[in-house]
Amino acid sequence: MTASLDRVLGARLPAPPDGLRRGPFRRGAFASPLHSERRASRVGAWLGAAFLVCFLTGMISHLVQDAPSWFVWPARPVWLYGVTQGLHVVTGLAAIPLLLVKLWTVYPKLFEWPPAGSPSRLISRISILVLVAAGTFQLLTGLVNIAQWYPWGFFFTDTHYWTGWIAIGAVAVHVGAKAPEIRRGLARRGSPGAVAGLAPEQAAELTAEDEAAEHGAVSRRTFVLATGAGAGAVTLAMAGQTFSPLADVSLLAPRHPGVGPQDLPVRQTAERAGVTETAVDPAYRLTVAGPNPLELTLADLQGMAQHTVELPITCVEGWSAGGTWTGVRLADLLEEAGLPRDTQVTVESLQPGGLYRVSTVAPPHASSPLTLLALQLQGEPLDLDHGYPVRLIAPNRPGVMQTKWVTAVAPA
Repeated sequence: MTASLDRVLGARLPAPPDGLRRGPFRRGAFASPLHSERRASRVGAWLGAAFLVCFLTGMISHLVQDAPSWFVWPARPVWLYGVTQGLHVVTGLAAIPLLLVKLWTVYPKLFEWPPAGSPSRLISRISILVLVAAGTFQLLTGLVNIAQWYPWGFFFTDTHYWTGWIAIGAVAVHVGAKAPEIRRGLARRGSPGAVAGLAPEQAAELTAEDEAAEHGAVSRRTFVLATGAGAGAVTLAMAGQTFSPLADVSLLAPRHPGVGPQDLPVRQTAERAGVTETAVDPAYRLTVAGPNPLELTLADLQGMAQHTVELPITCVEGWSAGGTWTGVRLADLLEEAGLPRDTQVTVESLQPGGLYRVSTVAPPHASSPLTLLALQLQGEPLDLDHGYPVRLIAPNRPGVMQTKWVTAVAPA
C-alpha cells in the first residue's frame, strides 16, 4: 500500500503548454541571487527560532492565566512573568521584518514551472500556504492587540492560542519536509554539505549563484546586516515598555513605564469597568469567606497591620512597570477568617462584568508575604483607575489577574 501511495504522490503531472510560461513564470524572471536556497535557509533559521520563542513564552502565559491542576507557577522571582511576556512580545515584533524578508527570498518559488510537477509537490505547496497564513495571522493580530485595537468579532486570546499551535505545527512540518534544502543552505559555501544530494550540474549552478551573490550589487553580508538591523530596530523601538532604561528610545512602544496615574500605566479604567460610583460608595465592604467570615470597611482595612512591597505590574501586552504598594497581606486576612494561609482563593471585583472580574490566587501566591490587598500606591491612596479602594497585587502574575476594586475573597 505504501508503494502504491508513493507511486501516486510521485506521479508526474502533465505540464501546461509552454506558451503560458510568461511574465513571472518565464525563465530568468527573478535574477537577484538573493532569492536563493542559502538566503532562505538562514533567514528561515532566525524566523523559526523567533517562532519557537514566541510559542514557548505564549504557552507560559496561557498556563499562568488558565492553570491546569498539574501546573504550578511560582511567586518568585517577582520579575519572571515580566521577562517571559516581554520576550514574547518583543520577539514577535522582531519576527515581522524577518517574515517579510523570508517571504521575499522565497516568493519566486510561487512561480515555479510546472506549477505542480506531482501530487506530492502540489500538497507541499498547499501546506506552505497554511504556514504563511498562520504565521502572518499570529504576528498581525499580536501587533494589533498590543495597540488595544480589536476590529474583529472573535476573542483574541483563544484564537491566538489555537492559531499558535497551528503555526508551530506548520513550522515543524515545513522543517521536516525541507530538511535537505535547509541543511544545504546552512552549510558553509564550498563545503560538501552545501551540495549534498545535488546532481553535478545542480551543484555547479548553486556554487555559481553564491559566487554571484558575493560580487552582486547587494552582497550576502549586506543582506544579512540589513535584515538584522531591521529586526534590531523594531526590537529597540518596542523593548522600552518592558525594560525601562530603553523607554526614551522605544518610540513605537504603546506604553511608557512611568506614564499614567501615580506614575503607572492603566489598561482598564474605572469608567470602562463601570465602577465609578460603587468604588467610592461609603457602604463599601470587603468580605472574606471562611470559618470566621469577615466583613470589613475601608477604615477597618486601614486599621490593620500595613505592609509595603515593591512589585511590578506586568501586562500581557508586554509592558511592565514597578510600583510601591502598601496594604494588608492576603495571608493575614485568610488566617483571621480561619483559613490556612496557603488556601487557594478567588478574588472578585466590583465591576459588573468582564472576563477578568474574578481571578484565582494559587497557594504559592496566597501565602506569599508579598501578596497584598493594596490600599496605597507610591505612598498615596490608590487612584480610582488603579483599583480604589482595594486591589490585589501579587508577585509574578499578569496584570489582568491583579484584580482591581476588590469586594470579595473566598476559597476556590
